Amino acid sequence: MKLVTYDDGRVGEVVDGQVWELDVPDMRRYFELGAEVQRTGRSTPLDGVALRPPIVPKKFFHTSGNFREHHEESKNVNWSHPVLPWIVFFQNIDAIIGPEDAIVYPEGMTNELDYELELAVVIGKAGKFFSPEQAEEYIAGYLIFNDITARDIQREEMKSGVFCLSKSIDTFCPIGPWIVTPDEIGDPHSLSMELRVNGERRQSSHMSRMSVTVPELISHYSAMGYSPGDIISTGTVSGVAGFSDDAAALYLKPGDVIEAEIERVGVLRNRVISWAEGHPELVSAVAAA
Repeated sequence: MKLVTYDDGRVGEVVDGQVWELDVPDMRRYFELGAEVQRTGRSTPLDGVALRPPIVPKKFFHTSGNFREHHEESKNVNWSHPVLPWIVFFQNIDAIIGPEDAIVYPEGMTNELDYELELAVVIGKAGKFFSPEQAEEYIAGYLIFNDITARDIQREEMKSGVFCLSKSIDTFCPIGPWIVTPDEIGDPHSLSMELRVNGERRQSSHMSRMSVTVPELISHYSAMGYSPGDIISTGTVSGVAGFSDDAAALYLKPGDVIEAEIERVGVLRNRVISWAEGHPELVSAVAAA
């Protein structure tokens, strides 16, 4: 099943190209109720709705370093710290955007805007201190996360071994296009992954290349406690612009269209726009002054 948030914040399930509205105020509440929610009886064709971020979690566990190949490519640029498993911080949930929403390029802050394709897991119920063997019962679904990163900011943050701002600026957290339940995914390690910029393949990999497993990852951070609807990311694969031989030619710029695709999950599409296009009211205010 595919679960969506759409139009003015309504929640629905997608069946045969139709979105059936669910009688619940938001997606977090859906999981808090254990997914025991009835339909309202209203439906709309999927191509007739505007998809929103499928969920705004209480906590977004942002993990990284879980693909060895990403660590190996980081050696191209003499990164100050290794990119290895068990890196984690909390993502800024106010930076979340959904499918077709614009990523606003903050030109005054960065000249090195990058992409990172990731599978993310939605936690279905509260829990803490559980084993990898128990982790599957906490998985409510999967979605795509494009971890937008300002590499020049991250490079300075990495000197201390801690980074967050570089990945948490407004609009830097595209997720979607929907939440796909585990019955449609099967083994998450069997999924192929690809990210394209303007139709050009930039990242291409497979979830089987993770250094740790999804259940191990979920279990490891369960000591912090999960709430229904929380998200945990699983890290990106190789092919990012910042670790390439010609990073300057590959960094994102206004006008670029990014398509992040994961097998059986879908395609998350976002366009990069300039700061001026994203904040016309501020530009007008400056001009008037």
